[in-house]
Amino acid sequence: MFRRMERNRFVTIMAGGVICLSSLWASTADAETILRLAHASAPESLINQAVQKFADEVSDISKGSIKVQIFPNAQLGDEGPIADGVGAGAIDIGLGGAVDAIDPRLNVLSLPFLFKDADNVHKFLDSDEGQKVQHLGEDRGYLMLGVLDSGFRQFATNKAIEKPADLAGVKIRTPPNPVILATMKQLGALAESIPFGQVYTALQSHVVAAVEPEMRDYYDSKWYEVAKNLSISNYIWTANWWYMNKDKFESLSPEEQAAVKKSAVDTVVWYRGELSKTYADIQKKLEDKGVKVTTVNTELFAALVAPVYAQFSTEWGADLVSAVKQTAASN
Repeated sequence: MFRRMERNRFVTIMAGGVICLSSLWASTADAETILRLAHASAPESLINQAVQKFADEVSDISKGSIKVQIFPNAQLGDEGPIADGVGAGAIDIGLGGAVDAIDPRLNVLSLPFLFKDADNVHKFLDSDEGQKVQHLGEDRGYLMLGVLDSGFRQFATNKAIEKPADLAGVKIRTPPNPVILATMKQLGALAESIPFGQVYTALQSHVVAAVEPEMRDYYDSKWYEVAKNLSISNYIWTANWWYMNKDKFESLSPEEQAAVKKSAVDTVVWYRGELSKTYADIQKKLEDKGVKVTTVNTELFAALVAPVYAQFSTEWGADLVSAVKQTAASN
């Protein structure tokens, strides 16, 4: 009798456990997926507007099964740590120009005078060769969602840069980017890798005489107050690479994967359209503030940078550099 009562009690407990587990599985299946997205741009930036658009569209298409949680302004670290975090799975989606953790060969798109203008860039990115470049990093666990322009870099000083001789011996602030440093060496300038937040003071105190900024940074950081000539050269284009942890993406349902991909494509299209308006608006604001904006003859500068291509052909592979250069020139 006692054993029969114990057996019945055991069956009751097991049945209750199965019911509890079933409830847990059901609630887990119904729960939304949270994707943590991090970038280093300001909350009011066009980048943050873009990822907010992405988040809204993903939620809408997935009918709320995916929620994208955005961490702007380097809340989860600067661009390098963000890339590392996505690779480790601590962050799901990241943006930025730091690509050493993903694949250093992505820097091939920042070779000097590779692209003429934004339209040239976008045609390349949408080409077969551009898509091949965007698959780099998959063997390290990264999946590229798209590329958002960080923009072309220009020359800014208190004396207009019109020809390479105007850069000879000039101390110019650059980020610690190997392509930029190699390019400045070939153009005869003396590169100084000064932290972004110290650039204004460095210009003001004449630690450096020039910068090579993207136009939005030049305006937002008010460098035009201490370097009043902006020479449009488009000498290097840089990307905000937009990538996701590959394992995380593959853990999503096919419907959720489709929602993420479509929303990313739509966001890239939107961003490109907004970017052209933004640059036109910023240039007008700069001219209204007394900045002298000129356009340089890029052929004179481009003729000097062949050694940069040779250097990075050795590092990244001559076939890659040649294919990218030829495709860019044909678009």
